[in-house]
Amino acid sequence: MRDALLAIRDRLDGYGVLLSGLCAVHCVVGLVLVTFLGLGGGVLLSPGVHRIGLALAVAIGIVTLGLSAMRHGRMGPALIGAGGLSLMAAGLVVSHGPAEALLTIPGVALVAFAHIRNLRDAH
Repeated sequence: MRDALLAIRDRLDGYGVLLSGLCAVHCVVGLVLVTFLGLGGGVLLSPGVHRIGLALAVAIGIVTLGLSAMRHGRMGPALIGAGGLSLMAAGLVVSHGPAEALLTIPGVALVAFAHIRNLRDAH
């Protein structure tokens, strides 16, 4: 049972890294398409997309980073992840565009870094 839970936690850390990367790509590609080409603004920068992405990131981040902190007793990744999630949440309260990207991209980078540290600490 313990091995199964550890495998699930490792998968969640992997999904966290993937979601963080997808979020960063979404921010950069969205800005490029909207700014330079005038395409996709209604879909790519939709608040609904951001709410869903943030909800997934927060859920996976809280569960995985919390479980990892309890397992190996290292709070560093959890604190780094919490900082990243805070930046992402701040990105939701500013207007869509460059200000949002300046908060969200570093936020997802911190969350991804925290998940990678958890994967390293687990092995």
